[in-house]
Amino acid sequence: MTALTITHELDREVVVRDGDVELFRYVYAPDSPQLESPRPYVFPIRTRAGHDVGLYRPHDHVWHKGLSWSLPVVNDENFWGGPTYVRDTGYVQLDNNGTQGHRRFTQLSRSEDRAVIEHELDWTTQSGEEYISETRRLTAAVTGDASWTLTFETTLENVSGAQIAIGSPTTRGRENAGYGGLFWRGLRSFTDGSLVTSDGVGTGNDVRGQRHEWMAFEGKQDHIDATSLVLMLDHEQNPHHPPQWFARSEEFAALNPAPFFSEEVVIPVGESATFRYGVGIADGTASDAPALADLVRGVLARDGA
Repeated sequence: MTALTITHELDREVVVRDGDVELFRYVYAPDSPQLESPRPYVFPIRTRAGHDVGLYRPHDHVWHKGLSWSLPVVNDENFWGGPTYVRDTGYVQLDNNGTQGHRRFTQLSRSEDRAVIEHELDWTTQSGEEYISETRRLTAAVTGDASWTLTFETTLENVSGAQIAIGSPTTRGRENAGYGGLFWRGLRSFTDGSLVTSDGVGTGNDVRGQRHEWMAFEGKQDHIDATSLVLMLDHEQNPHHPPQWFARSEEFAALNPAPFFSEEVVIPVGESATFRYGVGIADGTASDAPALADLVRGVLARDGA
């Protein structure tokens, strides 16, 4: 089994490789415009065979960044990017695009089949108010010849001095638009691909808003005769588990286990909330999703506890 390696490009990103294949770059200090709510993101992100599965800064939503932790409704602040949904009005571009800023690393380590990135972040509103102190941990683990898993764990501490309510456009009145949380945007060629749950295969219109422990996306690669599989799994201790899903296959490919879809998560002053996820990346098809979910669940139990 090929050993994972880590390269730290100071003040910019951490790169994890699987032999000659660059699995992902974790850009922890981006140069994003304020309107895009600057925050760390994972891009590019690839299978063990080197096939891309993510999309960065697409023209239709330039604030979409591969795989990122993005929250559109944090009280009246926007840590997602772009306009904010305002009840009875619609989307409005406000001066409320906040920043998730890197503070310091607490761990960068690797072993033969694992790589760990842990750091602390400060969430600051566009007006300069300190809102959230975060500890974030990403662990990459090789899970088979054709798959690997990224576990994502975050603890958000409320340092704003007032109660924080995390919601979505749906909690503000827009029907079936409950996005927010760990959000993946897929390749253009994945558009009209298949969404897979334990109940079977469907489309975004079929499964959006449904509750599932996990969901996967099967997408087709351009240029090569291959399909790729991206699977996201929600930890059983997450708020509102199993989550409602904001998922799309029409117009573009996206997966998002959304704990704030139709009900807010409230963090009192000085308290915190923790969220854990497993993301499986594989060279495979929809029929491989249940087995991949089992692998991801096992890794999350080990690395996301």
